[in-house]
Amino acid sequence: MRRLSERARRQRPRHRRGAQRGIALLVAILLVALCTVIAAAIAYENAMSARRGTATYAFDEALLVAQGAEALAAYGLRTVYQNDKKYIYAAQGWAKPVGPIEVVPGVMLEASLEDLQGRFNLNSLADREGNPDPVQVAAFSNLLQSVGLETKWVGYVIDWIDWNGTPSPDGAEDTVYMGLTPPYRTANRYITSTSELLALPGFGRDRYLALAPYVAALPADPNVKVNICTAPGKVLDAYLGHPDFGSDPDSLAKNRAAAPGCFPTQADYDAAFADPQLKAKVDAKIAQASSYFRLTSIITIGSTEFTLYSLLYQERGGDAKVRPILRSFTPD
Repeated sequence: MRRLSERARRQRPRHRRGAQRGIALLVAILLVALCTVIAAAIAYENAMSARRGTATYAFDEALLVAQGAEALAAYGLRTVYQNDKKYIYAAQGWAKPVGPIEVVPGVMLEASLEDLQGRFNLNSLADREGNPDPVQVAAFSNLLQSVGLETKWVGYVIDWIDWNGTPSPDGAEDTVYMGLTPPYRTANRYITSTSELLALPGFGRDRYLALAPYVAALPADPNVKVNICTAPGKVLDAYLGHPDFGSDPDSLAKNRAAAPGCFPTQADYDAAFADPQLKAKVDAKIAQASSYFRLTSIITIGSTEFTLYSLLYQERGGDAKVRPILRSFTPD
């Protein structure tokens, strides 16, 4: 018995030392795992901070390059105005894309100008009180039909931009919009981006893509007229009231490329009207020069690409100053 008790006493310390070694090993493993997690978190945060810094620097650099593109566009438009104060048409050279060119090592620029007065101005449909402009309403109805859309959207756009709460016969005011999910209210102000058309109930993306190339959101100013020298055939036909220039877009493009000046000329366009009274009304809505242009600047820095859209306004007089009045990272 004494031998057994002595053996038991000798074995107890060994079991306690083994248990302690197991606990120490477990603690060591936990410490290593914890240190690994902390080190990985620190490394990840450092990497993200570096990437954020690089992205911020690249973004600032892209903005500076885009502003340089705006300055070049302004210089080009002023030069065009000095050479021809009466007309704006693509053959003058301002519409020719630039680039890709390497601005500085590793930074590429592509830029192009578009005359937005070659499009139908949505804000010309009605004044702030909601009084429709009959000529613009008829033209927009024709444009909608030419791209396969319903004419009811004329009333929806008018109710979107007017300041009153009374819906037009084919339109909608807050009583309709507040019943949607989620509910929202009408803007009751002029459109600043053509993408606002997507807010019209049931308009949808497909309708927007069909109409977007032919419309713009410019100031509601009687002096902002459609430039027949740059307008697509569908926009020209919208004011005519019947198909003519838009029936063969390729022919229109070839005629403009071959013409020494504006095409169609005012005389050509006037001759296309079947109704002299309509021609007299439309003459107040069209022009052969423009003040609003959109500059698209695509800046590539390494594998990162930035696109900036600048709405430029050029004064038609004096030294023809050009200034940006809106910048965005989406086209519309």
